[in-house]
Amino acid sequence: MGRGVAVVTGASSGIGAATARMLAAEGFEVICAARRADRVQALADEIGGRALACDVTADADVAALADAAGPELEVLVNNAGGAFGQEPVAEADVDAWQRMYAVNVIGTEKVTRALLPALVAARGAIVFVTSVAADAPYEGGAGYCGAKAAERMIAGALRLEFFDQPVRITEICPGMVHTEEFALTRFGGDQAKADAIYADVPDPLSAEDVAEAITWMATRPRHVNIDRLTIRPVSQPAQHKVFRGTYS
Repeated sequence: MGRGVAVVTGASSGIGAATARMLAAEGFEVICAARRADRVQALADEIGGRALACDVTADADVAALADAAGPELEVLVNNAGGAFGQEPVAEADVDAWQRMYAVNVIGTEKVTRALLPALVAARGAIVFVTSVAADAPYEGGAGYCGAKAAERMIAGALRLEFFDQPVRITEICPGMVHTEEFALTRFGGDQAKADAIYADVPDPLSAEDVAEAITWMATRPRHVNIDRLTIRPVSQPAQHKVFRGTYS
């Protein structure tokens, strides 16, 4: 039996693609939305969903996404985002900061606002994919930490503003996740720097680990809201503390 329509932004790779697959396995008709049309088309063909080329910062694309979702939407996974650069504040790349805020914050707000009427109509659920970077700053992380903290505030404020509406508003905060693109994108394609992030870390999270948690959050009974869920690998007990080596 079908569960209705779900939208996943940033579905072309990593957590977004894994989440689309798992929601489809749960019976949702998944709209796979991302900028890379070829990738989301391949994913949609694989899972029996629908593909939509969508830049969450572009008003026309967001309007098209709302049209595709239709009058009722069971699940929205706000996953589109990303980290660009890791320079200290004294050397900040302001263009990169603007890109991070545009995608993680403004794009998330645009998509959420456009799809809220359909989510209310379906008594649906929104999952904001933030990060443990929203918890506290770290060296080189001011731009990304700030963007993810701002995204967290959207989720928190909306939950309060919609206290009398039947919409579940949830947030998942992943720690260290080893995906094929996140770190590589952050370091401008520098494979050595990307690999160093995960060097000797036993079993960082996979995209599938996070997708499984997102799917669980989105499929709770309609009266249950998972306000915030932090998910980390055992090897990362805190944002700044990571075990590298072999467990004895």
